[in-house]
Amino acid sequence: MHKIFVVEDDLVIASAIKKHLENWGCEAKCAENLKDVMSEFTAFSPDLVLLDIGLPFFNGYHWCTQIRSVSQVPIIFISSASDNMNIVMAMNMGGDDFIAKPFDLNVLTAKVQALLRRTYDFGLQSSALEHRGAVLNTADASLRYQGEKIDLTKNELRILQTLLENKGKVVSRDELMIRLWETDSFVDENTLTVNVARLRKKLDACGLENFIRTKKGMGYLVE
Repeated sequence: MHKIFVVEDDLVIASAIKKHLENWGCEAKCAENLKDVMSEFTAFSPDLVLLDIGLPFFNGYHWCTQIRSVSQVPIIFISSASDNMNIVMAMNMGGDDFIAKPFDLNVLTAKVQALLRRTYDFGLQSSALEHRGAVLNTADASLRYQGEKIDLTKNELRILQTLLENKGKVVSRDELMIRLWETDSFVDENTLTVNVARLRKKLDACGLENFIRTKKGMGYLVE
């Protein structure tokens, strides 16, 4: 059962979306504290986010940026402001789709299901790497282990993906930095060290101790 997080300040619309998605077999949760959406996002760990643009306190673009800093979970923007500028901005901010209000709930659900299929059903067949019972899903930048889902940042995903693709081989720091340069920012030695340390902390916390080994003077290894 996929989990959908609905971030919408109109309680009537939010509850209608929640009920409709649940009728289609999804688990849906509406954001309750629009001042602190990230706490609820982290606690719920959704498979997809429906995100309104016009929110109190901070708009949907703000929360999209916050979510994208820690997760590649699919995001569908919902908004009454359906002009081209808002649609372009929504996509540039990291959104995966856009639906304008007022919308038909069946159309919304169809978009949700299509995006879920593209991200997870297809992704798990071609974009999953497994080691020691842990499954890395590159489609949504997450690691699943013993029923727990660990969200990864873009850099953490690229590091872990590179190591798993070269399982049993030492990957040099230079190779990892080149892989990280594929993102839109420059990565130096210190940035790599910090990202590896954060990744190890996440792995240790979920029971995957010593998942990544250091080969002194050579690089990193997943055995």
